[in-house]
Amino acid sequence: MNKTTNKYFPNYGWAGLFLIILFWILNWSLDGLRTHWGFFPLWLGYTIFVDAVVYSRKGTSLIARNLKLFIGLFLISIPSWWLFELYNTITNNWLYDGRQFFTNIEYYLLASLSFSTVMPAVFETSELVGTFKWINHLNIKREIEPSLKTVWFLIITGILVLVIIIVFPEIFYPLVWLSAFLIIEPINILMKNNSIFDYTASGEWRTVLALAFGCLICGFFWEMWNYYSYPKWKYNLPM
Repeated sequence: MNKTTNKYFPNYGWAGLFLIILFWILNWSLDGLRTHWGFFPLWLGYTIFVDAVVYSRKGTSLIARNLKLFIGLFLISIPSWWLFELYNTITNNWLYDGRQFFTNIEYYLLASLSFSTVMPAVFETSELVGTFKWINHLNIKREIEPSLKTVWFLIITGILVLVIIIVFPEIFYPLVWLSAFLIIEPINILMKNNSIFDYTASGEWRTVLALAFGCLICGFFWEMWNYYSYPKWKYNLPM
């Protein structure tokens, strides 16, 4: 990872910070329905603010390197998260309180807009984590490069896990995320797309760990901002 350096802080970063503060206040202070229109600008602000922080630390960022890719992440994020919504029709692990106030068309459009922010936020946060020196100390000196047999083993395992989730959703619901990874990641390898194993094959675990921490950090903000939101998601986990 690049060493931490003091660089120029882009102006759009201040705009992102303004969006965070404004829609955080609105989302937590207004009564009635508000998160359906406040979620996207809140997370858009978060994403471009984090990108600006990344740029200030390493002299480059996703927006600076490839604006089209940055915008494309919003588009790719929509079907990606709808996949987990499809899983949820089986497991019923979460529901959206306030869904009843929207027509199906309104719900799908507004939900898609909100889902579009997931991948940009995660990848921006992951890159920010990678700018800190402490991530270097967590590197794992081990190379893992899956063979073709291993790739197909992962795919078959992912399908079997999916079947188990469908048959016993009340028990195996935590495996939803694992199942998706085991199926999609090997397909990326077969299609010669970039994958996590590109990094593990060269022993570059810092990027993988940064991605993991990026997901955890985003998870913290998702749950924190959701607490006083409405509409909001609620969990329905078996005890």
